[in-house]
Amino acid sequence: MLELAAVSVVAAVLLFDLVTLEPDSLATALALTVLVVIAVAWMAATIVGLLRGQAWVRASAIVWQVLQFAIGLGALQGSFAQPAWGWPIVAVSVVTFAILFAPSVVKATQSRAARD
Repeated sequence: MLELAAVSVVAAVLLFDLVTLEPDSLATALALTVLVVIAVAWMAATIVGLLRGQAWVRASAIVWQVLQFAIGLGALQGSFAQPAWGWPIVAVSVVTFAILFAPSVVKATQSRAARD
């Protein structure tokens, strides 16, 4: 839920910037904003599924952690590298990925039926 909150803040900032500032590339700014809003929706759906005890959520969370790791790794490279936020993203991804394979998490998410 903390990751959802963080990505929601990023989406809000991007939307605000899109409305109030003139981007160098409107197409790029729109694409980035849409991708982040899609990420918010994906994470929210995963959390709802988790609260309902659905089995697919672990796979969704694993895919998200892999993508988040790639984003963090990308932030550490190139001429516009941002290690101040790249390393925390990588660290959170690695820790969360490991947690997703903990026996208690696997057991809690292996049932195919929704829990009451």
